[in-house]
Amino acid sequence: MTQVRTYGQFPSHYPGKLFIVEGIDGSGKSTQLALLAQWLRSQGHLVVYSEWNSSPIVRRTTSFGKKQKLLTPTTFSLIHATDFSDRVERDIVPALKAGAIVLADRYVYTAFARDVARGVSRAWVRSLYRFAVVPTLAIYFRVPLEVALYRILSGRPKLKWYEAGMDLGLHGDVIESYKLFQKRIQDEYERIVDEFGLAVMDATRPVEVQQRALRQLILPYVRGERIPEPPTHGSPILALPTPKEIREVLDDYVIGQ
Repeated sequence: MTQVRTYGQFPSHYPGKLFIVEGIDGSGKSTQLALLAQWLRSQGHLVVYSEWNSSPIVRRTTSFGKKQKLLTPTTFSLIHATDFSDRVERDIVPALKAGAIVLADRYVYTAFARDVARGVSRAWVRSLYRFAVVPTLAIYFRVPLEVALYRILSGRPKLKWYEAGMDLGLHGDVIESYKLFQKRIQDEYERIVDEFGLAVMDATRPVEVQQRALRQLILPYVRGERIPEPPTHGSPILALPTPKEIREVLDDYVIGQ
């Protein structure tokens, strides 16, 4: 009997570390990862940052397909997998081979959640991403749906057609369609947490509290000559971001949207 090849069968053997964050839109994961990157670099670590859907290889195709509303759920899934494969080969694996710390804002679990929310087979998507490096640690930012929706809808002038899940025919109203689509994605994430053992972050807590917890989560994996054992009190390693640093990261994130 032929064994089914699927994601997660082959753990990473590279010297570098791969930390990834996941969560629905508005969970605050991007802000936390940006603050973590600043802190790690201040400690002398080589840090490589990778974002979902950022490869130039499929940018024109994706843009054209979205404008013409030609993308089916399966096509969407294949395009994102192509984008991800390029980033893994071009950015992530070389950095891990060099011993760097790679921070990824979204990873395969985004595809597992979004593609399945669009009706694609769970088994098929997991097989599609079987080439992916298993992360050192994956953190899911859990937030109530209504909180995440408020964060997004209060700061976003207009939702895009595919972003709102309008291609699925969930609702004729863009806002209502977005809410239903995000609920589907959130349900899949909760399933993924148990299936793949993602660490869970309470994303309703203050920014600085989450940052402390995030640093504590990764410390066991990056301790070494550059990061000494943290003392009980007054550790410069765990010094929290200042209000100014938080504002700068938030401003950069908003501008980049």
